[in-house]
Amino acid sequence: MQLIHRLCDHFSDQAARVRVTSVTVGLRYTAVTTGDGGIGIAYTDTGEGHCCGSGKGYRNFEGRPAVELLACLEDDAPLQRSMALALVNALNHARAGDFPEDATDGAWMDALGIGQGSHVAMVGFFRPLMKKFKERGAIIEVLDAGQGIGDCSEFYRRLESWAEALLLTSTSILNGSTEEVLGRLTHGVKAVLLGPSTPMVPEAFTHLPVCLLAGTVPVDQEAVLRAVRHGQGTPVIHRFSRKVLVAVEGT
Repeated sequence: MQLIHRLCDHFSDQAARVRVTSVTVGLRYTAVTTGDGGIGIAYTDTGEGHCCGSGKGYRNFEGRPAVELLACLEDDAPLQRSMALALVNALNHARAGDFPEDATDGAWMDALGIGQGSHVAMVGFFRPLMKKFKERGAIIEVLDAGQGIGDCSEFYRRLESWAEALLLTSTSILNGSTEEVLGRLTHGVKAVLLGPSTPMVPEAFTHLPVCLLAGTVPVDQEAVLRAVRHGQGTPVIHRFSRKVLVAVEGT
């Protein structure tokens, strides 16, 4: 997966100079903090049909050079990849905090041209967005295998011939489907990678037809870590974070 390689290459030098200070794995999200003050989160993926991660090959990354955890972005174990993606977001925390805020999601919706009658394909069911789409008069087609929503073959057919915009969950990075989904887009369809797991690193996405990255930057570190420990999801984490947006140049 080229995206994974690009993320690893982008942060390898920085990760060699920084240490991991904490790894917190919650029921919904995983958080990693680093010695330079960074904090990042990512969806907790334990793998289909598993209630917890494998205990094989357990490693304690706390206090270790971040480059050791970064390498797990290419690991076969989903939980290891979750921790590594959270690390990527921690390493990028300071930079991402400077990106423009999009608290209402209006900026990326406007950029994608979502309005009355727009055909929007959504991979990953973002329930809080449905009201906003309805208010704009958009027509939504959803695929979310984890929640049993949609048929994959029919969704891909509509993605190739019907969709005018695509919302792609950033958890697709963890299951390796990001490039597969984006590879089915036809010319002119605008795409945004969305969600708290999103690595706000536009340089890593220039080989893909995604024009926007919409992610989450924790602001109150203690509150975010507490929410993760308590098994809370996106709405609670967003209380203590900023939703930010950045364009991917050249797409």
